[in-house]
Amino acid sequence: MAELVPFAVPTGSDKTLLVWELSSGPTAEALQHSLFTVFSQFGLLYSVRVFPNAAVAGPGFYAIVKFYSARDAHRAQKACDQKQLFQKSPVKIRLGTQHKAVQHNALALNSSRCQELANYYFGFNGWSKRIIKLQDLSDPEEERENEDIVAPLQRQSLKFFCALEVVLPSYECRSPGVGMAEEPLDNLEEESGKIAVAYRCCEEITDARTEEELQDLIQVSCFSWKPCGQGEEECLSDFSFEEEEFTVP
Repeated sequence: MAELVPFAVPTGSDKTLLVWELSSGPTAEALQHSLFTVFSQFGLLYSVRVFPNAAVAGPGFYAIVKFYSARDAHRAQKACDQKQLFQKSPVKIRLGTQHKAVQHNALALNSSRCQELANYYFGFNGWSKRIIKLQDLSDPEEERENEDIVAPLQRQSLKFFCALEVVLPSYECRSPGVGMAEEPLDNLEEESGKIAVAYRCCEEITDARTEEELQDLIQVSCFSWKPCGQGEEECLSDFSFEEEEFTVP
């Protein structure tokens, strides 16, 4: 049976492994590297995080490993549980077990994560992308007319619309997408006072969609984009024991 792997931060408990009884000898950074080396053999990893045991549990570490694919996580758990792996004593590995219904909001991956995921499953030369249209939607005149009813920090902002297309040549498949970002000028002027947008086209596609063909496709609603400030989507996808629980024998 085929598995759907979305371009989103993995949240399902069936994609998350809990690894414990890790030795206290190596540092957390060394354990993280060793765990990444072992589990990346089974599939692409989203994250590997190592934590010290609670005081009542004694010295040592445990880790949380997130895969993009639930199938890869299952294979890794079955192959590595009760094995020594990189230490003298065996480790214990369990899949996440969610005991209560939790609604997860799908968080989109950042650009580098998307490219990493596409390269892994399609191959480095198995896909391409190009920007169809990049447009500045900022309207200073309209903002000045409405400045009396707009909050001070929102009186001046930059709005950019982007339409792009992802192509899978081997499958003769192409998928268009659209998005828009908005940022108050007050926040940007603190850095340099000047803003520029640059686009470098790496590959041309001869049968690209025209603007007329995009008219019925592009429907954009305004929204405010606010960066996390601590590693983009990672700061919103931290593992929470309040939302997901593991059954440990």
